[in-house]
Formats: sequence, structure tokens, C-alpha cells
Amino acid sequence: MSRMTRQEKSWVFYDWANSAYSILITTAIFPLYFKAAATNAGLEASTSTAYWGYANSFATLLISICAPILGTIGDFRGFKKRLFTFFVLLGIVFTALLAVVPNDQWLLLLVFYIITVIGFGGANIFYDAFLVDITSEERMNNISARGFAMGYIGSTIPFILGIALILLSQQEILPLSVTVSSQIAFAITAIWWGVFTIPMFKHVQQVYFVERVPNPISSSFKKVFQTIKKIKAYRPLFLFLIAYFFYIDGVHTIITMSTAYGTDLGISSTSLLIILFVTQVVAAPFSLLYGKLAEKFTGRRMLLVGIFIYIIICTYAYFLKTTLDFWILAMLVASSQGGIQALSRSYFARLVPKENANEFFGFYNIFYKFASILGPFLVGITAQLTGNTNSGVFSLIILFIIGGAILLRVPETTQTGEMKSIK
Repeated sequence: MSRMTRQEKSWVFYDWANSAYSILITTAIFPLYFKAAATNAGLEASTSTAYWGYANSFATLLISICAPILGTIGDFRGFKKRLFTFFVLLGIVFTALLAVVPNDQWLLLLVFYIITVIGFGGANIFYDAFLVDITSEERMNNISARGFAMGYIGSTIPFILGIALILLSQQEILPLSVTVSSQIAFAITAIWWGVFTIPMFKHVQQVYFVERVPNPISSSFKKVFQTIKKIKAYRPLFLFLIAYFFYIDGVHTIITMSTAYGTDLGISSTSLLIILFVTQVVAAPFSLLYGKLAEKFTGRRMLLVGIFIYIIICTYAYFLKTTLDFWILAMLVASSQGGIQALSRSYFARLVPKENANEFFGFYNIFYKFASILGPFLVGITAQLTGNTNSGVFSLIILFIIGGAILLRVPETTQTGEMKSIK
């Protein structure tokens, strides 16, 4: 950290800041809290699960569709920071409000949760795009990797606090109900997110931009359609996005399906939480390692290394039988999940025209969000046809092979600031 500029440190700390939301609200505590609230209100388990799915799909679809337009507006002078601030505050405020909603008001909880997803996702469009403003092209791989590493480390602290509160309440060591402990965890998440975003607010500014026009919103719509029409002029960039769509779908599917997969193997929920925690810890140094190696061997080569490791993971999953096997699989995932995501972000940042970074990161966001559809479907249909969950995970190897093959067609380097066309 001492070798980083103030802008780089401030940018990296936002990964530390929003990681609390990722693990406590999206993954660990709030889903269970919502299910309990729905049960208290008399909803069937299957119905509440369906509503949970609908809420996530709606929020993801909304922010994905709006991403390119929001990004294009953010490219105008002075807009990027304002839009980032708006979405961050939206997410933080409604995360805090989750702590005060009565635990039987499942619909209000769901509405507030949808707004937090929109705030979190909208802020990330501009956060990722700020990478071109805060560092040089040569340092992007390293700085992006440091962001992911800080995110993994930062996520463990509020995660431990939240889980400890709930477990101590369950054991009646603390004079609090599980409901109150969960609500305190939501408040911790909001405070954590807000406090560690302050450096980003203070020190990170938009450097690359286009000058404002009289009607920025209507101009943004026109600009997005013009960009789509000129896809051939941005062939390296869109080739990368197609490759990214396939391999990141595999990465996301393994992350999102891991708990269900472990449950099918008979691993207890306590063991799964421990494995999740250790995976977060191990992923941090490996993210940094990927960033360092990318400086020596290039980002694309390290992305291909990550894809190859995921092919090994899918193959190993086919033979999985014991808890030890699951631990080995989890550590293999930890070795590459942060690195492959960090280098994807920085490699894309090096491809985009810097003054239009927000617009292109809007497209990046679409591919990122929609890269969670094919993988789970592939796992589900394969597992059903074969009657074997291991076969379902093994089927993801197809996504990594396709993604890797397309990535090989993307140029290793491009000229700084200008997209280099491939005829």
C-alpha cells in the first residue's frame, strides 16, 4: 500500500468498503433473514424463494439495461463522480433501512433489498470505470488485483462480526434475539460501506471525459446506438467481452452453486460457512499474486492461466466424494477467482478509449450481469439428465474452453487511449 498513490489507495479501499454488502446482504445473512420474515408472515417456503428469485432477477435486469446509458452520461465532464455518489448513497441508505424494517414485513424488506442491489450495481459501473482515471496503464493489472485482495480481506471482518452476533444470540450468550442480531449486522454493513468510501469521495476525480452537451441524456442514447453500430471498429474489445461472457459465467456459477453443491455432498452448514470464510482469506494473496505475475507475463496470459485452473477445477469436481475433496476444490477456486476477475477488469480498462470508459464499462456490466444465466442452466440440465451433481459441475468446462479459445483471438496489447481495429 505504501507504494501506491493517494488516488490508487482511495480507489482500492472502495473494494474494501462494498465487500461487506456482497457477503452479508447478498450471500450470507440477509437471504436467511428474508426467508424467516416470509415464514413469519405465513408464506410458503417455495413462494418466498420464488419472490427472492424474482427480486434478484428484476434488480439485475434493470441495472444491466440501464448500464450503457448511465455509463455514457458518466463520460461527460463532472458526471462520473456525481452518479457514483448517488448510487453509493442509495445503496448505503437502504441497507441501513433494512435494519429498522419489522421482521414480518417481507414485502417491504424485498423492495428495500431491490433498491440496495440497484445502488450497489450502479456504483460499480462508475467505480470500475474510475480505474482509467486513478492509475497508469502499466499499473492497472496490479491496482485492480489489489482492489480484489482488499475486498476479500475486508469482507472477512464484518462477516465474522455478523456471524458471531447471530451465533452468540442463538446460544443465548448475548441478551439479543437472532432478529436483532441480524439487524445489527445490516447496520454494520451500511456503516462499513459508508466509512470506507470516504477516501473515494475525497481523493478520486474524473480525469478523462468528453465535454458536456446541451441534452446529455438524449445524446447518451444516440451515442450508445452509434457505438453498437460501430462494433467492427472495436473488434478487440467486443471479442474480449464475448470471451469474458463465457468464462466469467463459469466462475460465477461455481461461486453461486458451491453451497448447494456442498450440501448435496452432505457437508454441514457450519462447515460450509468455515470453508467460505477460509476461501475469502486465501483468495486475497492469490489476487495480489495474479496482479504481480500479470506485470511480468501480461494480463492475457494470466487470464489464460486462470481459465486453465478452472478447467482443472471442473475436472476434479467430477470425481468429488468427500469433505476433504471439497476443501481442495475450494482452495483451487480461491487460488484463481479473485485474480481472474481482477485481471478481466484491468485488461478491459486497457482496451477502452479512456474518455469513453464509463460507456464501455456499461457494456462490461451487461456481460457481467448476464453471465449468470447459461452456467446454472447447464449445471441444472446436466445434473438432471445424469442424476449426478458432479456431472453438472463438470459440464462447465465447456464455458471455460469456449472463453479461452475466443480470448486467444484478442490482441495482447493495444495503443494507449485508442482502440486498434482488426480488419
